[in-house]
Amino acid sequence: MKFITVVVGSLFALTSCEKNPEPPKQLISQDLAKDLNQRYIRERSGIIEQSINRLDANAAWYSIEELESYLYYAKCEAKKSNKEINGIRFYLGVYPNDTVTYQHKAGLTTIFLSPTMKRVNVLKNENTMQRFQSRPAPEENVDVTEVQPLNYGSMGHPPKIEYPATQ
Repeated sequence: MKFITVVVGSLFALTSCEKNPEPPKQLISQDLAKDLNQRYIRERSGIIEQSINRLDANAAWYSIEELESYLYYAKCEAKKSNKEINGIRFYLGVYPNDTVTYQHKAGLTTIFLSPTMKRVNVLKNENTMQRFQSRPAPEENVDVTEVQPLNYGSMGHPPKIEYPATQ
């Protein structure tokens, strides 16, 4: 019972809108969002669909409850390994061509979420840095592999959807 109280309390704290929230710095306009999606459809989705000979997903949907629950789960699971979550990375993936297991999603694009943390062993030694100059800089935020990623959002029917989805 105590666990349920903590979960419900935590979710309420995440969704409470009593204060005026500070808008995130990464907000984009509706016009830019529509343009980004249209460019993807024009410049990428056709190539993918020609390659796999069918319509492919270009969006995934998760409920607020699923996302809040996953954030809470990820933070708690990471703490068990003395890790601190600092973000969520969204990965593109492709389901196996197994229609028995994945049904209509078989062979289609998916998006899954992976919690991240700040890299612990940031390179500070100049000699070490010189060895890596020919390689890309290491990612500052790394995936927390002790926490399972989140998948299985809804792709909709048919899988292609254009922004903004209003119907």
